Amino acid sequence: MPLHQESVQQIAKTYYNIDAVATTLNGYEEQNFLLRATDGKKYIFKAATGNINLAFINAQIAVTQHLAKTLVKPFFQEYVFNKEGAVVSFCNQGGEMYYVRILSFLEGNFWVEEKEKTAALYESLGTFLGSMDKALKGLYHEAVERSYEWDISRAPDAEKDLHHIHDHEKRRVAAYFLLQFQTEVVPLLSSLRKACIHNDANDYNVLVQNGKVSGLIDFGDMVWSALINNLAVACTYAMLHTDDPISVASHIVKSYHQQYPLTVQETDILYYLIAARLCISVTQSAEKASHNSDNEHHFLTEQPAWKLLFQLLQTNPVKASDSFRKACGFHSLIQAEDDYASLLSERKEHVGRNLSISYKKPLKILKGAFQYLYDDKGNTFIDCVNNVSHVGHCHPVVVKAMQKQIATLNTNTRYLNDAMMDYAKALTAKLPAKLSVCYFTNSGSEANDLAIRMARHFTGKKDVIVLDHAYHGTSTLAIEMSPYKFDGKGGGGQQPYIHKAVSPDMYRGGYQYGDTDAGEKYAESVLDILNGLKQNNKGAAAFICETLLGVGGQIPLPDGYLKKVYEHVRAFGGLCIADEVQVGFGRVGEAFWGFELQGVEPDIVVLGKPIGNGHPLAAVVVTDEIANAFNNGMEYFNTYGGNPVSMVTGNTVLQVIEDEAMQSHARQVGTVLLEGLKKLMDKYSIIGDVRGHGLFVGAEFVKSRVTKEPAVAEINLVVEKMKERGFLLSTDGPLYNVLKIKPPLVFNEQNAKDMVVALNEVMSQNHIN
Repeated sequence: MPLHQESVQQIAKTYYNIDAVATTLNGYEEQNFLLRATDGKKYIFKAATGNINLAFINAQIAVTQHLAKTLVKPFFQEYVFNKEGAVVSFCNQGGEMYYVRILSFLEGNFWVEEKEKTAALYESLGTFLGSMDKALKGLYHEAVERSYEWDISRAPDAEKDLHHIHDHEKRRVAAYFLLQFQTEVVPLLSSLRKACIHNDANDYNVLVQNGKVSGLIDFGDMVWSALINNLAVACTYAMLHTDDPISVASHIVKSYHQQYPLTVQETDILYYLIAARLCISVTQSAEKASHNSDNEHHFLTEQPAWKLLFQLLQTNPVKASDSFRKACGFHSLIQAEDDYASLLSERKEHVGRNLSISYKKPLKILKGAFQYLYDDKGNTFIDCVNNVSHVGHCHPVVVKAMQKQIATLNTNTRYLNDAMMDYAKALTAKLPAKLSVCYFTNSGSEANDLAIRMARHFTGKKDVIVLDHAYHGTSTLAIEMSPYKFDGKGGGGQQPYIHKAVSPDMYRGGYQYGDTDAGEKYAESVLDILNGLKQNNKGAAAFICETLLGVGGQIPLPDGYLKKVYEHVRAFGGLCIADEVQVGFGRVGEAFWGFELQGVEPDIVVLGKPIGNGHPLAAVVVTDEIANAFNNGMEYFNTYGGNPVSMVTGNTVLQVIEDEAMQSHARQVGTVLLEGLKKLMDKYSIIGDVRGHGLFVGAEFVKSRVTKEPAVAEINLVVEKMKERGFLLSTDGPLYNVLKIKPPLVFNEQNAKDMVVALNEVMSQNHIN
């Protein structure tokens, strides 16, 4: 039962001989009141219910009295003794016991009220904190060594409340930082310096006067923990509402270090500690909201805390740690002059020579978080092209599922396990009913190879029809099916059993935009091949194509194309294979699979790249009839295909796509992206075409919209300049003049808008029009 103001006034008078008027203040676990005494003095009245640990209250008193004997005494309140000469009064009100304390009042504005925060103010905070922690060195009280949810060292406990965060993006960001805490901090906790820390130098506890920190109140969060956590808490709240939070924290770190030296280890984990404190805060707010809490103290910093978490997500951890190191005069993490000559030389010596490297100035990527990649120079990049990390780099739900399974079991398919069946059922549930049997492999290349093998076995035919400029993988057979490779530099040319149909390119091809019959007309190319094979007493085992053409130029298929092609192929006894390796799993937005855009059902579907979010997993899904035919006595065995780790990973990716509504997100963001690019096309004639579905997007650059001569040099310059602005893109297409945009599905509307703005600036400033 909360105390009323009249009761507070009576207690103050009876126990402390203070005649005052009480005003209610905010409080988290205790009730707080401002007392205005008749003699003009002001006090703070604190009341804790009987279920509060009295030993902990006594610890607060002991710490405060210890500080009163040090140079930082003016920064803290002093306890008022009651008539019995004690600090704590035991008061029974309405049948409930309260532990009451009265403290002196400290003048000053709360940190949050200080509108103009200067570097001097930040440095004064660091100076004060360092001095306080130095003054508390060696002090220990048994009651302070407690399990407390606001102790940053216990941040992993916040995971239990993540489900209270209903916004998909916010929940995964909090989960990501808690995962990083487990990875980067937990292994070091035992080696960190421990101390009795205040643990709550927040923006409503720190007081300011005349542009400097003048006081700190409320020891209710005090805990025995890692010393660096105290600085982390203070930095966290000081960084709220700022445009350059790392710079702010660096001012605090610098002046703290001057008073009480930090270690390199402490500065290197500070970024993760700050993020962890924010995660504790937002999960606590979400948990309290789930109980419809009306205590505004539970939500004071919720919105700015989320903003800061997203700011940290966009900040390279190397940049943050390097800034904190420099603030302390430690050796820099970043070697700005390193051009990777040594690394490139070693790579050339020990790794295949024909592995390509992106960009004129290569990137050394150290870490990834959803749509962001972090290099060793402290730069953050928005990944606009990596369609493998489908649900985002290091998505915590996927990572944790994979970690748990690999710590439990990883073996082959000759042993029974539930993981493979769970995933096979979940995967086929997303496909047409007739596609019911799965074969699991390690890569899209391997899967395409297997699909053709199965088609040849089922039909008794060898010939395969592909699209010109297509790419289906790196195995010998996949290369044979890929004009992009066998017609290119170093290629071995077309095999007699591979047949190229015309690429249904509505921008460059013989039938273009506006031709409503283009799909059927392009399908005639496949029919001509089928007729030619028949005349030679042959037939096609299969027709295979991507359901949106990737390497072929980011080309959506014309309406009705696959429907007519499939009719032709099946009429001649062939199978229809949909290569969804780059397309599937909701990327196109309007549908889960690319073939659904065409209103067809293939006989075989090949899946890869996004299926495991970077884990080596792929699949071939076929009809029961094809599977039965393939079971001809020769065992199919794949050493790693179908292993429990891969199965759990794949299943978790499916769950994340569903739980976080990523397909509809791709549609929504893709619409914004395409609209923005089309506006640029209206402005710059060098952009000849913008096309795509969802987050499968291409923009073709041409020197002339009449001749459509490819603008290769120009688009390469655009890609390099966009990298300098923090956006990673690449080119594609047979003429290498198509800007490829296939980001992780967590790529958001703001990312899309920022990318378009950056592209506009690059083209304008470099006179690319």
